[in-house]
Amino acid sequence: MTITADAFERYRMHADVCKVLTDPKRLMLLDSLRAGERSVGDLADAIGVALPNASQHLAVLRGAGLVDGRRSGTTILYRLAEPAIVEACDVIHAIVERRLAMHASLPVTPAPVAMPAAPQR
Repeated sequence: MTITADAFERYRMHADVCKVLTDPKRLMLLDSLRAGERSVGDLADAIGVALPNASQHLAVLRGAGLVDGRRSGTTILYRLAEPAIVEACDVIHAIVERRLAMHASLPVTPAPVAMPAAPQR
């Protein structure tokens, strides 16, 4: 199978979006934006981080084109630029939930305990 330059570029862009989604705080920010626009301060409170940390993560999401911001007076309000991203996150969330349920139903096997070596004679 030969991959064209266009196809490769699509895969690269796909990987770039996925990289942005590797941070739990960014996923929480996207989830917090499901209901609509929110300020940086509101988002920081919602996910339990300091305002500068929320701003940094929002900048990454904005750079990836997943969120947009607009100024309202002295406040910047953020919203999902690609609302379908939460559907993609929902698919992964369902996979995680299935895996957690599967692991919860498995019997817990204790880790083997290393026995000290017998003294050599």
